Amino acid sequence: MDRILTRLATARREGTPFGITSVCSAHPLVLRAAIRRAVRDGGPVLIEATCNQVNHLGGYTGMTPEAFIHFVEGLAAEEGLDRSQMIFGGDHLGPNPWRKEKPEAALGKAEAMVEAYVRAGFGKIHLDASMGCAGEPAALDDLTIAKRAARLAQVSERTARAIGGPLPFYILGTEVPVPGGADHALEELRPTAADAARSTIAIHREIFSQAELEDAFSRVVAFVVQPGVEFGSENVVGYRPELATELTALLDEEPQFVFEAHSTDYQTRDALARLVQNGFPILKVGPGLTFALREAAYALDMIASEMVAGYGHRPLAAAMEALMLSAPGDWQAHYHGDEPGLRLQRHYSYSDRIRYYWNRPEAENAFERLLGALRGKPIPETLLHQYLPQLSAAEAGDPETILITAVDHVLADYQSACGTAP
Repeated sequence: MDRILTRLATARREGTPFGITSVCSAHPLVLRAAIRRAVRDGGPVLIEATCNQVNHLGGYTGMTPEAFIHFVEGLAAEEGLDRSQMIFGGDHLGPNPWRKEKPEAALGKAEAMVEAYVRAGFGKIHLDASMGCAGEPAALDDLTIAKRAARLAQVSERTARAIGGPLPFYILGTEVPVPGGADHALEELRPTAADAARSTIAIHREIFSQAELEDAFSRVVAFVVQPGVEFGSENVVGYRPELATELTALLDEEPQFVFEAHSTDYQTRDALARLVQNGFPILKVGPGLTFALREAAYALDMIASEMVAGYGHRPLAAAMEALMLSAPGDWQAHYHGDEPGLRLQRHYSYSDRIRYYWNRPEAENAFERLLGALRGKPIPETLLHQYLPQLSAAEAGDPETILITAVDHVLADYQSACGTAP
């Protein structure tokens, strides 16, 4: 199934482009939505874990790469999706979680993480060594990045051969958007310059050759560049294809590759389709999915407040506010402004830093209380229309189904944009 990634460039050259949605989330309801869509459509599902979220030390989810795959495979078995229809990807694999440490220490942990990902069965590996570590500039030069990527690729290749598993496919690149979106307001965003992308590819090709990694480089599927899309806490920069024409023309010189588009969350269906058509067929989305989940959960919180005696006034939102205030480490550095503005961002930001809190016991308890309050209680059509007008009456089943449907509405835009593999 990983071989579908190698068909992306061929399809583009042949004038029949298609895409694939990269679902970057560990939330079980988001994953169920993606898996159910794959079952319904009969297509593959690409699920990715990020270095901060899942790593050999547990990440913020508490899951190692092996545990993550086991967890997702369990959901897939419950939903009836065959393992052959699943692709697992590792996103931003590099020193980012340990960038406050000295380079050698951070890279040592990154090597251990890459080994754990490959050993667990992740077949799509995004090597991202673009960030500086302690004592280094925030952004590194292409040569340093390429050397560190090659070092990580050596670990990946060695591990795959040691376990007798399939050799991984790679994503490389140096102009990598910040994981999870920008932490400031955005105006216009310029795509990566074609000459810069051309240089990045050439440097990586040379460094991988020097490291005797030509075979690994032959399995590089895509490079990460900036197509001109991004989201901040309160706004979204939409794709403008006319600004990226020189960049996308570079793919005609490099027929092996396509581009991987990060931070495509909140783009319109038309913009997503244009990205696929123009050479960005790998569409990564994460916060946009958990944003839709939170939006629907808060709507149900309001509905339960209206119709369930003794439930209280928005206890889910109150519990999340208390939790984020008591443990501000996952949002404080990303949101800016006065206290009323910070409160709004904690709950409603496009950056969706609230997603880091859903797996904590306080949040899980409040979430389960909400679901328990509404199970077996039909929601009046008029109340549904008040708080969830995007859902039809036919989609209003049990609360879990409503939440999964809200996420699926986002996934539907991506599926429409990606089309079907020829």
